[in-house]
Amino acid sequence: MEATERRTAVVAVWRYALRVGVVLACLSGVELVLAAPAQAAFATELSGLPARFTAGDQVRTVSAVVSRTDRRGGCVKVRWSMVLSVQGIRLDQVKMDRVEETGDFPLEIRTEGDVARLTDRQLDPGTLCPGRTVTARYRVAFAEDVTDGRVTLAAEAYDANLRLLARQTATRSVVGAGGAQSASAEPSAPASEPAEAENDQAGETIGDQPVDAAPPAAGAGGPVAQTGGFGLVQAAFLLGGLLLFLGVGLLLRLRHLTRAATAEADDPPVDWRWERPARR
Repeated sequence: MEATERRTAVVAVWRYALRVGVVLACLSGVELVLAAPAQAAFATELSGLPARFTAGDQVRTVSAVVSRTDRRGGCVKVRWSMVLSVQGIRLDQVKMDRVEETGDFPLEIRTEGDVARLTDRQLDPGTLCPGRTVTARYRVAFAEDVTDGRVTLAAEAYDANLRLLARQTATRSVVGAGGAQSASAEPSAPASEPAEAENDQAGETIGDQPVDAAPPAAGAGGPVAQTGGFGLVQAAFLLGGLLLFLGVGLLLRLRHLTRAATAEADDPPVDWRWERPARR
């Protein structure tokens, strides 16, 4: 009798544990569903990129545009940060600044090796709302002594709390003025967007201010529309899978204990089965 009661208690404990696992799995699924729409809430595009950059006095204007695709949220302010990486050339051979309609926009420039980060010192004048966009324009130029190389631009849009909203990356080759003239006779790939040419030089030389490359500020939040890394959706998916595996294991264990308890209840004890009535 004590063994049957003990098994019954164990079955009850496993039953409650299974219920808790199912509840946690459901909560994880709800979190995953709620977090998924945020992945598509923001998007960033780079426009004005030529098929290749040409060294010398030619200045190109590249625009980064962030948009909000959902209609549920409110308006947010944006802070831009442009990450520039070079191969085959030096950072001090690159000139890049940020411009607005009122003139140059103040930047904080940090470099490390062949990577530079140009972050707005203040929020963008525009406001990002559902159905509207916020645009940042950068002027890019390369020194005349550049012969051949590659440049990668990564435009990152942050909100006022330094939470990454969206990121877009593009890579282009850089050729010298002589190489561009010799390649003009060959058909070249069309530019992704028509770029604007400026007659004046781009602003600051990036390599003039060497400091450690870092994010816009410490403690910036996780990306909302950023691929790669381990974010909220990945954590929720992992937790949901773990809880689902735990729930299946508890269900199998509960089924085994239930069968064992049922079999023991159906079969009478050995002593009672062979017990004979006492003779009087």
